[in-house]
Amino acid sequence: MRYLGLDLGTKTLGVSISDTTLTIANTLTIIRFKDSDYDSLYPELKKIIEEYNIVKIILGFPKNMNNTIGDRGETTLKFKEKLFEWFRIEVIMQDERLSTVEATNYLLEADMSRKKRKKKIDALAANIILQTYLDRRKD
Repeated sequence: MRYLGLDLGTKTLGVSISDTTLTIANTLTIIRFKDSDYDSLYPELKKIIEEYNIVKIILGFPKNMNNTIGDRGETTLKFKEKLFEWFRIEVIMQDERLSTVEATNYLLEADMSRKKRKKKIDALAANIILQTYLDRRKD
């Protein structure tokens, strides 16, 4: 039994999973897709959900800094509905404001090149989203 963390971009989906104790998030992969072709994500997500016995999905929710919901937030809410339709698993929205900034800062501290950062940023953002959720549920 594990949780899945997702960071939805325009052409990539960052994916992380929890350990079986639901304590630690680990980056898993980045799934690439054509602009807004979310249906193409289904086969890969289905495989991950079945392989890792995923019981809950934590989806990053990109709110504006003033707490309003913009276009990306609306798109993410629609994706949430699609995830539930596909898998009938609870989908929790986790505020992701500044998660990409935090992920970038980690990679900069690790002295990673821009090219390498670009390849890892979405999975690390998904990891931060999931870890934030795991830490908050312990309170």
